[in-house]
Amino acid sequence: MLAAALLTLATIAAPEADQGVAADARHVYAIDNNAIGKYDKATGERVARWEGDARLFPHMNSCAVVKPQLVCAASNYPAVPMASTVEIFDTRTLKHVRSVSLGRMYGSLTAMDWHKGSWWAVFANYDDRGGEPGRDHRFTTLVRMDASFRPLESWLFPAELLARFAPKSCSGLAWGSDGLIYASGHDRPEIYALKLPEAGATLDLVATLPVPTEGQAIDWDPVEPRLLWTIDRRKKEVRATPIPAP
Repeated sequence: MLAAALLTLATIAAPEADQGVAADARHVYAIDNNAIGKYDKATGERVARWEGDARLFPHMNSCAVVKPQLVCAASNYPAVPMASTVEIFDTRTLKHVRSVSLGRMYGSLTAMDWHKGSWWAVFANYDDRGGEPGRDHRFTTLVRMDASFRPLESWLFPAELLARFAPKSCSGLAWGSDGLIYASGHDRPEIYALKLPEAGATLDLVATLPVPTEGQAIDWDPVEPRLLWTIDRRKKEVRATPIPAP
């Protein structure tokens, strides 16, 4: 199926739709480097907004709703050495609750999701701007962490997927209700279904699926099965699109 054949069920204008989107039962959250907009899914009305100091919040890349909190992957991109933080907000008010500094780890924290008692975090590496000498996009890593963000396990992405990421990296990740991991890149209109390997340290690519928007952070709707929220950063919109199972 081509991306053009996919039917978008909802489109919400959101000036914060530059890095990604997160969803809960009633609202979507449009993510920018240092701003978040909370929108009513039914009406498209913005009901809350947060904006932080760009010096303290230079690059929030994606968020996940873990009630009652919005947990966001952030970094100092494009500065080097790479350093990452987890920024946590109250979903009701969008008040910034706390910041957890991860410091230097596997790269630049771009995406995270909560699944089966663990955090699943993507640390990106880049060929160009924001990258570090000796580490290119191939060093992008998925890390399973405990509730306190301490690393437990990690995996590399398969070579055929890394070639799709290049020269950038993985920008979004969300566990699906089907038990697969869904990842997005920086600028291609597609998402990637992955699974943990039976053995070894490299994820298995299950399928490449078209989407109507180009990369950036994604989230599955928690109410409607197979409804994916994405952003169109050029039009500053968040979109909801049914995605067939792989």
